[in-house]
Amino acid sequence: MGSPRKPFWFLPFFCVILTILHLTPHSKSADDFTTIVYKGCAKQTLSDPTGAYSQALSSLFGTLIAQSSKAKFFKTTTGNGQTSINGLFQCRGDLSNVDCYTCVSKLPILIDKLCGKPIAARLHLFGCYMLYEVSGFAQISGMEMLYKSCSGTNIGGSGFEEKRDTALSSLGNGMSSSNGFYTTSYESVYVMGQCEGDVGASDCVECVKTAVQRAQVECGSSIAGQIYLHKARAKYWKDSGYNIRRGSRSGFLVIFMLFAIQV
Repeated sequence: MGSPRKPFWFLPFFCVILTILHLTPHSKSADDFTTIVYKGCAKQTLSDPTGAYSQALSSLFGTLIAQSSKAKFFKTTTGNGQTSINGLFQCRGDLSNVDCYTCVSKLPILIDKLCGKPIAARLHLFGCYMLYEVSGFAQISGMEMLYKSCSGTNIGGSGFEEKRDTALSSLGNGMSSSNGFYTTSYESVYVMGQCEGDVGASDCVECVKTAVQRAQVECGSSIAGQIYLHKARAKYWKDSGYNIRRGSRSGFLVIFMLFAIQV
């Protein structure tokens, strides 16, 4: 008769470890592209005694959400005459149609929650943005800076700024044949640029180059930074310091700049 088998004393411990690993939340999730970057809300609320504006705004949101399942950019107008509302959405160029729809569909609820019902509002998530404005709302320059974010980590004196500037220069040049969205890298420095969907090719290049220059000036030797203009944006990051796909903002000093409101 053989000797009795030793009990599997380690199994409960092993199962506990597996359970902990399974339940531990991931530091980043696939839907981080819906994280809020910034908002801009007009100070003046909609005067809507007849409900015409609310109806036009609801119709606008519905149209934009529907279009986001098949396009990365769409611009339209709803309502009539003085009660018409202009609006658009845009998704990041590397998002799938499914992710674009997921991102855009969150925007109307968030706009209502964060802004209420002003005469104009703009909300940027990491993967998409939406804006609307009533007919006759004062326009601002496409070069107007709306928002900047620079990493709190600096690495001056290491040659990083030269590498970053080379990467940003490549970004400015690449935008000319990119159809409005371009991303590239140089020696572990990654860059991305995007223009609003209705901006012409030459204006897009100039707009992104302006954003690039602002990033260089505003962020200095920061390991990552992003600049949002009214009609374009540019960002850079080193290695894994900034995950463009998921939109990690770890270590960022966020500076909110509400877009210019003129009433």
